[in-house]
Amino acid sequence: MDHENFQWFASSSPFGGIRHTCLMSRNGLIKMYQNGKSEFKHAMGGSLNDSHSLSIAELRAAYARGSFSPSEHVAFLLGRIERLNSRLHAIVELDKEQAMYAAAECDRRYNDDAQRPLEGVPVAVKANIAVRGLEQNAGLAARHGMVAERDAPVVAKLREAGAIILGTLNMDEAAFGATTDNPFFGRCLNPHGEGLSPGGSSGGSAAAVAAGFCLAAIGTDTLGSIRIPSSYCGVFGLKPTHGVGDMAGVIPLDPALDTVGPITRSMEDLSFLSNVLFAPDLASAMQRSRYLTLVGMGSVTADPGIEAGFQFALTQLREAATPLALEDDCGRIALAAYATAGQALIPELVTLGEERCAKLSTELTEKLEFVMLRDAATKLEDSAVLSRTRAALRSAIGSNGILLTPTVPHTAFRHGEAAPRDQAYWTALANVAGLPALSLPLARTGDGLPFSLQLIGPPGGEALLTAQARMLNEMLRGYAPPTSWW
Repeated sequence: MDHENFQWFASSSPFGGIRHTCLMSRNGLIKMYQNGKSEFKHAMGGSLNDSHSLSIAELRAAYARGSFSPSEHVAFLLGRIERLNSRLHAIVELDKEQAMYAAAECDRRYNDDAQRPLEGVPVAVKANIAVRGLEQNAGLAARHGMVAERDAPVVAKLREAGAIILGTLNMDEAAFGATTDNPFFGRCLNPHGEGLSPGGSSGGSAAAVAAGFCLAAIGTDTLGSIRIPSSYCGVFGLKPTHGVGDMAGVIPLDPALDTVGPITRSMEDLSFLSNVLFAPDLASAMQRSRYLTLVGMGSVTADPGIEAGFQFALTQLREAATPLALEDDCGRIALAAYATAGQALIPELVTLGEERCAKLSTELTEKLEFVMLRDAATKLEDSAVLSRTRAALRSAIGSNGILLTPTVPHTAFRHGEAAPRDQAYWTALANVAGLPALSLPLARTGDGLPFSLQLIGPPGGEALLTAQARMLNEMLRGYAPPTSWW
């Protein structure tokens, strides 16, 4: 597929296969990108044509040995995005000039052997996170024209580590949804099948990574907004402990639930980015962990193939998991969290003013009306549900517990169909408790669609969580790239 679609991009190089310094004017860099489609022929014996599928370690090794430069790779990716994004709608805004300018600096650093941890690694960022010079729309037409004056700290940290920021990514309107069928920025498609939703609200982030538009993406997670799309798109996603990631410069759905986190194509890359972004307590990874599962799956029914895959994963554990019973079923917990998040969004939208709020979609307005109509008694009950769930999970998980569930009860659904109500029934647990959680590909169903395993860990236990996930991933080996229509 890629060889046929992109053969024109891998057939002749203006750089003759030699790593170059790219010490040229900004206009020269942009011209290099613009000419890329016709000039990148016969580059590196075709290796550049496959560079979109590399890991961080593989990409850095390719740069270091001179197989191709960061500038060549970024120019290739920008051409790839321009060719496919009109169908996928994962990218909202590209920052071509700054990306090529940053790539030239990466070229220089590789030539000087002065690489930073993420030197030359292309990353894209969800559209509710501030990227200097780009519109921070948060999926809202109401925020059209609101350009970020400075990077959010998470973006600044990526740049300082050498990452190249390609642009911003599609998402659900105001992050209050789970389809990424955005009425203003397009219906984002899942690379694993024509017409399939990538989930949401970080659907553009997961789709862009799965499609090879970027090596990694940064999303936000309120009730599963990183992990649900990661499961549907067959990639890896991490939601850190609430409060660990700096949320300055981020437009959250609910500050009490939201976190920022990475999405990647490999467990190794996810662990590496976690170390760069969150500086986890690596000593915690040395603890002996114990596993838990929900009694009766928390009253959630998974598709038969997903249930079977999950039960197989449990057989790979070194010891049996301890059953955990929650007072409330997962559906009731997720509903309480959903309503609370919607109520937190309303005052933020009001600050935009009446004229801008008039641009909200009918679908978002109806969601807000639903949460506004909850009476005082129901809101009080919601609060009680969330409080006892948080306490129960934190107590049961303690300092070294890992709660295992499937990430989502089913595989990706089709756009135009009603979004499954139970998408966040398991993922919401981690947000309610403020705990770190990770989604890793588990297997594929008979029709070839991916599904994932979720691990929820102790507070501040990102290192323990990723260490256990790496061990399980070595046994399960569930990741596979898309083989679909696009």
